[in-house]
This record gives sequence, structure tokens and C-alpha cells, in this order.
Amino acid sequence: MLNNFVISLEAVLPMFILMGVGMLVKRYRLLGAEEVRHLNHMVFVVFFPVMMFRNLYGSDIKEALDGKLIAFGVAAVLIEYLITLLVVLRVEKEPKSRGAMIQAIYRSNFVIMGIPIAVNMFGHGNLAVTAMMVSVIVPIYNILAVTTLEVFRGGKPDPVNILRKLATNPLILGAAAGIIAVLGEIKLPSVLETVVSDMSAVAMPMALVILGASFNITSIERCRKNLVICVIARLIVVPAAGLGAAAFLDFEVSPLLP
Repeated sequence: MLNNFVISLEAVLPMFILMGVGMLVKRYRLLGAEEVRHLNHMVFVVFFPVMMFRNLYGSDIKEALDGKLIAFGVAAVLIEYLITLLVVLRVEKEPKSRGAMIQAIYRSNFVIMGIPIAVNMFGHGNLAVTAMMVSVIVPIYNILAVTTLEVFRGGKPDPVNILRKLATNPLILGAAAGIIAVLGEIKLPSVLETVVSDMSAVAMPMALVILGASFNITSIERCRKNLVICVIARLIVVPAAGLGAAAFLDFEVSPLLP
């Protein structure tokens, strides 16, 4: 038990330290709000795709494409979404708040939180399964998010617009490029491999620092009740149910799950 706790602490603690650095950056005004927003966008469209590519490049596609795990992940997200929808409809009456709460509960930040944990536990060279899961789960997250927010603000989801956003999502593009490189047995020049490796290594630390710099503690008071519900559901109920189901189905419980 103690050994498991130490392993978990070593996996999670670096993330909180990096976010703490970001909060200090904000506190001492080393970056303004507009600069943080631009850096956040840069990480998403420049570094994350390279990281996704790097995690799949040179991997064994048969090992990364774990059909049972992917099927479990997809089923878990859809069931989680349905239950969340039913619960939120009962506890919240404001339509716009409903959409935000549903998204906060069912949608994990798998890239920013999941990948660093996997890196800390398994190392950079063992993330092919994680990257493949991201390439499958993220489109589902996005489809559900756009549909939910549109419906609860009184709009009508546009399938063409949803597909366009999926097709241009940097994470999906990076994963697709990695899969093409693996299937086509494409070998990059050593110089490019070094650049890709360096950019991939920068992605998560930079993203976590920016996340810490984006925190706005003063906004908590305005929606404390809904925030408490979402935090308890997202951080306790959903992981307990998901990992419990994975253990029951005889999966190896690991941070590779969404």
C-alpha cells in the first residue's frame, strides 16, 4: 500500500510543482493574461501535435492498437456522459450552467493530465498506447462537447462544422501523422528526430506552467455549489467507477485510461 502511494505521489507531484511555478509566474506578473492566452494557443497548435507524433513515431502499431482497451475507453466515456447528463438535468435548472457542468464532469483533460502521469510512471518511450487512446477519445470528447454546449445554449449542432473542427484538431493531425509514419515505415533524418524529441519534451512542462498561470481563484465564489459538485464527480466518483469497472473486467489498472 505504501509503495503504491509513493509511486502515485511521484507521478502526480511534478505536475503540481509545475502548476505552482505557473501560479508564481502570474503572481509576480512575469506574463500578462493576453500573453498566457497566446502561449496556451501556441502549445496547443505547435507543441502538442509534435508530442502526439513523437509518442507514436517508431512504435509497434500492433502493440499501440489495443482494441479491448480502446473499446473500454469509448464505452466508459459514453456511459459516463449519459449518467452525467441525467444527474445534471436533475440538480441544475439553468441551461447554460447545465452544459458547462456536463462538460466539466464527463470530459477529462487527458492530454495535459494523463500524459504527464504516464510519462512519470512509464517514461517517454512507452506512450504509444496512451497516444492512440488520445487519438480515439479526444474526437469523442469534442463531438459531445460541441453538441452539448450548442443544445443547452439554444442552438443547433452543425455536423459539418463539427467534422471540420475534428479534421483540423492539432492533436488528431499529430496522431495521424505518427500513424502514417509507422505504417509507411518512414524514418526521419536524425536532425529532425532531435528537433521532434526536443519539442515533444517541452510540450507538457510548458502546458502545465501555463495552466498554473491561468488559474483565477476569485471566480470560485460565483459558482461554488456547481464547482463542488463537478470536482467531487470528476475527481472521485468518475475515477472510482472507471477504475473499478476496469479492475472488474480484469484490465491492468493504469493511467492510460481516460
